[in-house]
Amino acid sequence: QVQLEESGGGLVQPGGSLRLSCAASGIIFSLYAMGWYRQAPGKQRELVARIIKGGSTNYADSVKGRFTISRDNAKNTVYLQMNSLKPEDTAVYYCNANWIGSDYWGQGTQVTVSS
Repeated sequence: QVQLEESGGGLVQPGGSLRLSCAASGIIFSLYAMGWYRQAPGKQRELVARIIKGGSTNYADSVKGRFTISRDNAKNTVYLQMNSLKPEDTAVYYCNANWIGSDYWGQGTQVTVSS
């Protein structure tokens, strides 16, 4: 059974930082492209950052220079370091694992940026 378990969300003030983690089980983690998506109220889910098995990354323009995605294949975990957070970063953040037609999602973790 595949499980993606996110953690690290919470309430933070503008300008603050959070680190999200996503621990995967039930997959050969190193084969999968891992991504972080987010969905704000009333908006569509959007890609935030993605890292493929070779380590190449891509980011949404809105988070470039502020967010960093990384992975630890030994721990089957992907991270999202979020710095200089803005109120518009408020959303539910979802972890995604994708490989040749197999696509899995975590349950999401809430990130709220507010003073």
